[in-house]
Amino acid sequence: MFLPQEIIRRKRDGHALSADDIAAFIAGLTDGSVSEGQAAAFAMAVWFQGMDAGERVALLRAMTGSGTILDWAREGLGGPVLDKHSTGGVGDKVSLLLAPIIAACGGYVPMISGRGLGHTGGTLDKMEAIQGYDAQPDLHRLKTVVRRVGCAIVGATDEIAPADRRLYAIRDVTATVESIHLITASILSKKLAAGLNALVLDVKFGSGAFMEGREAATGLAEMLVRTAGDAGLPTRALLTDMGQVLGHSAGNTLELRECLSVLAGGAAETRLWRVTRALCVELLILSGLATDAVNAGKLVDQAIATGAAADRFARMVAVLGGPPDLIERPDRHLVSAPVVVPVFADRPGIVAGQDVRALGLAVVALGGGRTRPEDRVDPRVGLDQVAPIGAAAGPDQPLCFVHAADRAAADAVVCSVRNAYVIGETADAAADPVAGMIGGS
Repeated sequence: MFLPQEIIRRKRDGHALSADDIAAFIAGLTDGSVSEGQAAAFAMAVWFQGMDAGERVALLRAMTGSGTILDWAREGLGGPVLDKHSTGGVGDKVSLLLAPIIAACGGYVPMISGRGLGHTGGTLDKMEAIQGYDAQPDLHRLKTVVRRVGCAIVGATDEIAPADRRLYAIRDVTATVESIHLITASILSKKLAAGLNALVLDVKFGSGAFMEGREAATGLAEMLVRTAGDAGLPTRALLTDMGQVLGHSAGNTLELRECLSVLAGGAAETRLWRVTRALCVELLILSGLATDAVNAGKLVDQAIATGAAADRFARMVAVLGGPPDLIERPDRHLVSAPVVVPVFADRPGIVAGQDVRALGLAVVALGGGRTRPEDRVDPRVGLDQVAPIGAAAGPDQPLCFVHAADRAAADAVVCSVRNAYVIGETADAAADPVAGMIGGS
């Protein structure tokens, strides 16, 4: 007889749960026979007692199997099915570049993405800034787009890991979101359900990251890589620095414009390209599409230089209902904020640091993010031409430009944006934003 309270009691008291216990509990969570109170108690018990490796794999497999698992065997794909996940940051637009690059290199990328919550942005919100784009197609259409184009950046349907959706909503209101055991199952269940052959993870640390400390980020990366591997999904993780806004912009349309420029052959911000290229290289090696880092790097560079990545992105947008000339004519299809205001430092000097979380919260205050899942997002707003660490600041050198719905909204965040910068006489040399790798040889 299935008694959820007995499973909760055993975990509360520090005992390891069997795979059958976990499978029964997740099945009950999915069909509603486990109440919200019981799910909350389970999450809290895991928060305090943790899980061993066997429990984590059992939880991952149960959550993956709570819905549809994509099967690509009948699609006649000519290469491996691949994806990337980021733990989130401010200005993190890597997915918009990585998916078409990997597709141009012979991979197939069903990138099931999420929305922004808190101070970090969401890939799905960026794609929804494209007029007409169907960011949540059904699974049949998702498979068709991936087969025809090589990539699709979309949101999860109700069929993908439904147990995770219910458990996350409960964790969100019970202060258990931060459990790395539950984070691991949440992230990986959606990736295993996508039917992947290989996965790369971008685990961030720094003032704009979900986990600010490098040690905590390393622990999460190690757990993700080990658990994914135990579940049969080859995975590597890069530890990357979120001590600065990634790229020149933060805000949905602004970030989309930045990526379109890079795909069209424009210069990429150095840190953004370093992180994007490194993730692409590892994914190509892990999947067997490249033999080594040198070969993989050449493939990535060629995908941009030849326009092949831009072509994949343009075709993806068009097939999913967006404008076919988005890359050539972004101004025709992307809305702009009516008010743009420069932000200047209180004194001239050099940008010595950024409170990246504060900059992300400024974007949220402008309407470009959410404090609740049901909040609507204004895609137009955000920050652009963000001065990186080491840049000069002065009366003719703004720290950034605020894009707002009106002047009052812009004025309301100018002070907090200014205060998010540390201005000094000098700044430390910029460190490599790729700080380490977990799972590589």
